[in-house]
Amino acid sequence: MNSKVTMVLRIILGLILVIFGANKFGHFMPSPELTGDAATFMGSLAGAGYFTILGVLEIFIGLLLILNKWVPFALVLLAPLVVNFLIFHLTYDMGGILPASIVTILSIVLIYANWNKFKTLF
Repeated sequence: MNSKVTMVLRIILGLILVIFGANKFGHFMPSPELTGDAATFMGSLAGAGYFTILGVLEIFIGLLLILNKWVPFALVLLAPLVVNFLIFHLTYDMGGILPASIVTILSIVLIYANWNKFKTLF
């Protein structure tokens, strides 16, 4: 894959993660109004302090991607988060599926672009 394209996609994914991670602390983007099971689930996560940890991880992973440091490690850390983002939006909140899908696609493309570094794991 073209290294310039990979660089742009890596930086875009990094920026998305930093912005959404920072939003966990600054609340500068409005949160969607959730109802029913989705609201109960998110309330439980918030009560457990999950979003603080998630915000720190998103910012950390995003900075690693932006700075081009330990990219394969960042992608490994990001993988379970991406799966959770996607599953939550597929099961509880289809309205938010677009950002989750974008993060998923960018992650898959970057894993593919760095596949030579992941080969030894499989």
